[in-house]
Amino acid sequence: MTRVEQITIGSVFLLLGQILVWFLNNSQFVWEWWRDKPLITALIYAMPASILFWYGSKYSYAGLGEAWGSRLLGFGLSYLTFPVLTYIFLHESMFTPKTLSCVFLSVCIVMIQVFWR
Repeated sequence: MTRVEQITIGSVFLLLGQILVWFLNNSQFVWEWWRDKPLITALIYAMPASILFWYGSKYSYAGLGEAWGSRLLGFGLSYLTFPVLTYIFLHESMFTPKTLSCVFLSVCIVMIQVFWR
């Protein structure tokens, strides 16, 4: 498997894990039914998210060659998923100067980790 394939697979797993974690943390604000169910929420979302993060770390580490690279790639990808999901489900705009600056910096972090050798 090539370096690009490893990073791509790792990124997909990390993105999917971030999506599940968003729902783990924010379902209580989106749907009334979830507001008083922390245990069932954790049981539904935590196990698959943990497995996705485990594989995301495995593949991104293999492609990037360092734990810091994998960690910062995961961080940068998380800041790409959070604003989008928050906008879609909670109707909070990501189009503020502060949020757009953070999204831009997250893209920079991901690009540095992927392309800087």
